[in-house]
Amino acid sequence: MSKNKKRLCFAASSGGHFEQIMMLRPLMEKYDSFLITEKTTYKADVKGVKMYYMHQVNRREIWFPFEMLGNSFRSLFIFIKERPDVVITTGVLAMIPMCLLAKFFGKKLIYIESFAKVTTPTETGKLMYKYADQFYVQWPQMKEIYPNSIFLGGIY
Repeated sequence: MSKNKKRLCFAASSGGHFEQIMMLRPLMEKYDSFLITEKTTYKADVKGVKMYYMHQVNRREIWFPFEMLGNSFRSLFIFIKERPDVVITTGVLAMIPMCLLAKFFGKKLIYIESFAKVTTPTETGKLMYKYADQFYVQWPQMKEIYPNSIFLGGIY
């Protein structure tokens, strides 16, 4: 199978957000793609997909601003090296720098709000709603919170 010319970045934190982005694996295989996730005690490794790792961050920790700054520089390095045309993300915090870089450089940003959020938004979702070219929700009731979002059902 030949890859399409568009370069896609798939970005998701660890855990459930990573599991959701992996539901898009057929899209990863169709395009020239790479994946960004958080480095945790278990190393997510997807066979056949180029991987990059961000530092896992928690906004309640004292070192949060410095960790985000470090992830911002790492994201810039990855962005310059890989030059994605589109960033597709399920969030969260560690992925924000890559999303904002995409917008800064005039690239497309696609945000998929978490499947776990049925009636309330995520903090990252509220921020990315302002910047995303396409914003997807996985529950119809989320259209009340994000009126310009796209509902296509769950990605599971």
